[in-house]
Amino acid sequence: MVYYKTEEEVELIRKSCLLVCKALAQVASQIRPGVTGLQMDQIAEELIKDHNALPAFKGYRGFPATLCISVNDQVVHGIPTDVEFKDGDVVSIDCGTYMNEFFGDSAYTFALGEVKKETMQLLEVTNTSLYKGIAAAVAGQRIGDIGYAVQEYCENTYKYGVVRELVGHGIGRSLHEPPEVPNYGKRGRGAKLKEGLVIAIEPMVNLGKRGVKQLDDGWTVASKDGTMSAHYEHTICVQKDKALILSDHSLIEAEIKKNSNVNMVAIRSTEVSGA
Repeated sequence: MVYYKTEEEVELIRKSCLLVCKALAQVASQIRPGVTGLQMDQIAEELIKDHNALPAFKGYRGFPATLCISVNDQVVHGIPTDVEFKDGDVVSIDCGTYMNEFFGDSAYTFALGEVKKETMQLLEVTNTSLYKGIAAAVAGQRIGDIGYAVQEYCENTYKYGVVRELVGHGIGRSLHEPPEVPNYGKRGRGAKLKEGLVIAIEPMVNLGKRGVKQLDDGWTVASKDGTMSAHYEHTICVQKDKALILSDHSLIEAEIKKNSNVNMVAIRSTEVSGA
């Protein structure tokens, strides 16, 4: 069953999402070659708890950490480890919080040090595709319009592989609610979008083919062909003319600008305008 949110509920979800982005911004200020995923996880967990909130992922279906940290060919759901990040690594970090009875969710991919040009393009295109999906998320459109916007841009324009097995989702009093929000689809197909629908849109895109595999830890999903992967996520609320973005990546990007070990990932704004 799809739950539509009141303005008051949307505001509470926004507060949870902003705390997610504050945690990711704190990570952005510290992440660099030589630090570990476990260190980043501890930083995020402490900040979340300091705000009288709970890490949404820790303990969820048995997941052992606050952050999902997925490196290079890992797509999502990576478990933080004590392995140091290296120069040239691409690190996707997904975070969730639970506060005031509502969940928040957002993700960002960090490019550390000297990253290959083709990899930086993957990150830029994936990040841009997120905003193309958001541009399609207005009342009267359908779920398929969101997926079409992401897929058309990433696969047809840039020949990347859009992951099919993992999708975005509704969010509110539960971390995952209906409807599912695929990053592929056809225009005019799927459930109609109505005002008050809160969803997490999260393109997961591989540099190579779209196939994925699950690793032996039972959580981490990686590209099947071993190519780099990128993942960006916003929680948004569907409105009449333009979606309201409840998470705030500008907090993260402000810290990246101050961290010489991390590359800024641009949004191709001229390409978003055509969404």
